Amino acid sequence: MSTQHKQNISLDFQSHIADLEKRGLLVRIDEPINKDTELHPLVRCQFVGGVPEQDRRAFLFTNVFDSTGKKYDIPVVVGALAATPDIYAIGMGCTVEDISATWVKAIANPIPPIEVESGRCQEVVITGKELTQPGGGLARLPVPVSTPGFDAAPTLTATLCITKDPENGIANMSTNRAALKSTNRLGVRMSSRIGGSGGYQHWLKYQKMGKPMPCAIVVGCAPVVCYNGPQRLPVDFDEMTVAGALAGQPIELVKAKTVDLMVPANAEIVIEGLISTELLEPEGPFGESTGYVALEDYNLSMEVTAITHRKSPVFASIISQVTPSESSVMRKVALEPLFLTHLRQIGISGIRKVVMHEVLSNLRPLIFLQFANNVPRTEVWRGLQAASSRIADCGKIVIAVSEDVDPTNTNAVFWSMAYRSNPIEDVQVIPFRSPGHGPSSDRKSGGATDPRTANSTLLIDATLKHIMPPIALPAKPYMERAHELWTKLKLPPISFQAPWYGYALGDWRDSWETFAQNAASGNWEANGTNTLARRRGGLKPETAVRSVEK
Repeated sequence: MSTQHKQNISLDFQSHIADLEKRGLLVRIDEPINKDTELHPLVRCQFVGGVPEQDRRAFLFTNVFDSTGKKYDIPVVVGALAATPDIYAIGMGCTVEDISATWVKAIANPIPPIEVESGRCQEVVITGKELTQPGGGLARLPVPVSTPGFDAAPTLTATLCITKDPENGIANMSTNRAALKSTNRLGVRMSSRIGGSGGYQHWLKYQKMGKPMPCAIVVGCAPVVCYNGPQRLPVDFDEMTVAGALAGQPIELVKAKTVDLMVPANAEIVIEGLISTELLEPEGPFGESTGYVALEDYNLSMEVTAITHRKSPVFASIISQVTPSESSVMRKVALEPLFLTHLRQIGISGIRKVVMHEVLSNLRPLIFLQFANNVPRTEVWRGLQAASSRIADCGKIVIAVSEDVDPTNTNAVFWSMAYRSNPIEDVQVIPFRSPGHGPSSDRKSGGATDPRTANSTLLIDATLKHIMPPIALPAKPYMERAHELWTKLKLPPISFQAPWYGYALGDWRDSWETFAQNAASGNWEANGTNTLARRRGGLKPETAVRSVEK
């Protein structure tokens, strides 16, 4: 990592919050706010209220109470991790444009963590009877209800669930929701689908051993550590080593108090416990990141053995559910570089970008691939197939476009599909796909997967396959001049989306370029003189000139 990157990065969550406030990216709310009915809906307003992405903010609530009237002395922050890509980039210590390259470099150059004797995350330690007394334990934490009207419980969302492989000792971090069940019990959802949570793979091993699984749930720590939760690295790849690479230095870890795990020493809050491998507990409903409410499922049951935290912690929560959301921003900037690196590593030539559609799709099912022009169609299909199979819940629909099409502009992708693909030749439907992560709707089987209704994959090659006429917009110099005039006239602010100027796509003759230059310079009569000399009879209107003039 560069020296500048190391200097700009914050390894303390509260310092990160202070930095956001200093930059005008955080709104402090001192008014009384009900965590069960008002807190998440208030922050949600900026995601569904038409607020431009760059104007979204993190929110710090300093006066939190619940529906019973109980007040909390711990403030709650929402949006501080990824309300916008800009906020995410600040946490990474880089620019938005460098996020992808920073991830790729960090994954390739891991830095192992170091153990320290003590950490601020253990300035306060709660164990024993303090966990079970009325209003104690988990009830001391201002955990919001994420989807009031549908959720069954206040739920931890901005989590790092740390587990350890009992066979090789390698730790895993993943972001999993955890619903409050009692003052000392949580219902934890770790995805059991193919390509799901690494913690679940550890749980299976503990189950074979007949032992409960130790787990530490971290709430609030250095952003470069938090951001590893949604990453999809191999199960035996310790994400803490990638966090160290992002930080440019080893992450300090301290031994948990009651379980055999290492946790970030400067975290805000750590919840330690044992997850049963014998009994599952009903969990949900909960408004999921798919945009649907996840119905009641049997999930993991965790008995809390300790809660440790800083003397004055901040409780972190994230907005998820229908996208765009904080959850979708975190996944987008984490998974896009992961997929791009994968495609390049397996030798897909000409791949330029990987873009995961965000609005209303939570990135996962819809992926756009951008290829260089003139890439062989075999490479396009290899890329489509590889992207669709990388992670089970990503790439149900994968669309390839050429490099002149901006894959972040959905309208441009649709335009490319309409004019550059022939469905009978450029579409493949692949059956028997893993259902991935989606709403359970099979009432007959209680949500279980029926092989007859297994999901499928749609691949579309919407790349440019031959030369075509230019894009029908004014050429770049004229649009740039128009932008200057627009600004000079103090008209409403505008932001161009590609394509915003015309450009050639191979089917353009020098004579036509001369015509265009003549027209733009006012010399259009010269063009008329040219065409007068080329008049012909005996032809049907709309006959192409070049079919006659060989």
